[in-house]
Amino acid sequence: MKNKANQIALLYTLSTLFLAIISFKLAKLYSFSNYYAFNFIKDLFFITATGLFFRYILYKNDKRSSEINKNLRHTNDKLKESNDKYDIVAKATSDTIWDWKIPEDQITWNKGIKEIFGYSQNQVGHNSKWWFDNIHPEDSIKMSVKLYSFLEQKTEKWQDQYRFKCSDGSYKYVLDRGFIIKDENDKAIRMIGTIQDITKQKEEENRLKLLETVFTEAKDAIIITEAVSDDNQIPKIVFANPAFNTMSGYDHSEVIGKSLNSFMGKNSDLLEIEKLTDSIKNKKECFLEIILYKKDQSEYWVRLSFLPVYNVEHDLSHWISIQRDVTEEKTLEKEKEILIRELTQNNKDLKQFSYITSHNLRAPLSNLTGLLNLTEFLTIEDEELKEILNGFKISTHLLNETINDLAKVITIKDSASIQNEELLIQDVFKNILSQLHIQLEEIKPQLNISYGNITKIHTNKAYFESIFINLLTNSLKYRSHDRNLIIDITITEEENDTLKIIFRDNGIGIDLERNKNKIFGLYQRFHDYPDSKGLGLFLVKSQIETMGGNISIKSKVDKGTEFILTFKS
Repeated sequence: MKNKANQIALLYTLSTLFLAIISFKLAKLYSFSNYYAFNFIKDLFFITATGLFFRYILYKNDKRSSEINKNLRHTNDKLKESNDKYDIVAKATSDTIWDWKIPEDQITWNKGIKEIFGYSQNQVGHNSKWWFDNIHPEDSIKMSVKLYSFLEQKTEKWQDQYRFKCSDGSYKYVLDRGFIIKDENDKAIRMIGTIQDITKQKEEENRLKLLETVFTEAKDAIIITEAVSDDNQIPKIVFANPAFNTMSGYDHSEVIGKSLNSFMGKNSDLLEIEKLTDSIKNKKECFLEIILYKKDQSEYWVRLSFLPVYNVEHDLSHWISIQRDVTEEKTLEKEKEILIRELTQNNKDLKQFSYITSHNLRAPLSNLTGLLNLTEFLTIEDEELKEILNGFKISTHLLNETINDLAKVITIKDSASIQNEELLIQDVFKNILSQLHIQLEEIKPQLNISYGNITKIHTNKAYFESIFINLLTNSLKYRSHDRNLIIDITITEEENDTLKIIFRDNGIGIDLERNKNKIFGLYQRFHDYPDSKGLGLFLVKSQIETMGGNISIKSKVDKGTEFILTFKS
């Protein structure tokens, strides 16, 4: 503007000087008689010319000013429109908008910094240090290096993901996008950007990655099918995990687009297939076991679920099926069924044999016993014959005891239930000791019975007495001849109305390392005693288990034996 004014002043000066010179030349050339009239005309001409000249200049100046004002108004309108758009965008978006003046290191933030991160205006810093200080320590260095590296490049747009701290100390995942403005020297002078909260997307992304890992690493086969099928078959497969490819023998590309019907064959249960198609038709979950066929046409059993998947609009979008190969399990079940049938038949056969042995032999054994008893009234002088007859008597007696013991076992095993009664426990043991009176008087053991607080017991009298008669008899029989026999019986009541009886002696003991698995076996003998039949402990265990209890043993050779009996009181 200053240069323009100088130009006008210079032009005006030159013009007036030019007019003055022309006037002077004319006056000198023509000698006007009336000097004053000439001067008046000259001044009038000069004023008129000057006025016209200034009118022309003012006209041009007004025109130029009008155009400038018009351009200014247009620029202001655009600026106002731009500011209005910025305000509308700032209000419409939930993103945080930032404006960074790089040379001054000054940043301004819109209201999103409060709505997303909870910062009030007095908590917000206005330089890049505050920005970078609130980025997660694990992301800060990486992000700042990438940003400053970007500022040195020629590109205009930048974006990055990182975690930004909220006012409560928690962190949110954000997507930051920025646009850079450069000066005429291609130097970055300003950067404007938006920070978008992507925490939910990131969590969903992590959840999907986790689900993908579960799908791909799962040992069970997983397939996903379309929602419906146009040909009334099971919908086509759109996804299959590696476990399904391994299970079926097909490659992934061979599976996609196939229906599950393609894996069924002649031995696939039609009822199960119908059950599956009905569930698909009715959009309900389904569980079934069925035979499927591998690529090499070999059969395998699967236990599968077929579950509907709905989208956010509650429309059926897919079906998901989880399948487990249960071929081995089915084979074992079949073998188990066969084994159970064989064992059941064997038990029937054994029971029948036991009945035949214990009942059908009684009559001839009784006759034999009677005939041998008659020989006692005969006078037999032949010593050899006497010895033979005596051997017959002993063998017959042992056979009779064996049959009686076998009958006891059959009775115990056949008992569906036993009758219990309430007994005084001291009376029960008095009766037991009275039955063994002769043996006890002969050996005279130190017998200690501790009843504790127990006065009554609810049990089967015959079984209870039989158990302790067997245990006491064994203690007397298998005592050590190097020391006096001591027998301790301790009775206590445990939790849940459980009676615990510890029976301990200091006899010759049993080698458990050699005989642990045979202790309670039928006809198992652990010592070379002539009258030992190996039936007592088998009967004890059978009777206790029939009463709903159990028995365990601890024993050391030449130290003694301890039995722990527990059963409901």
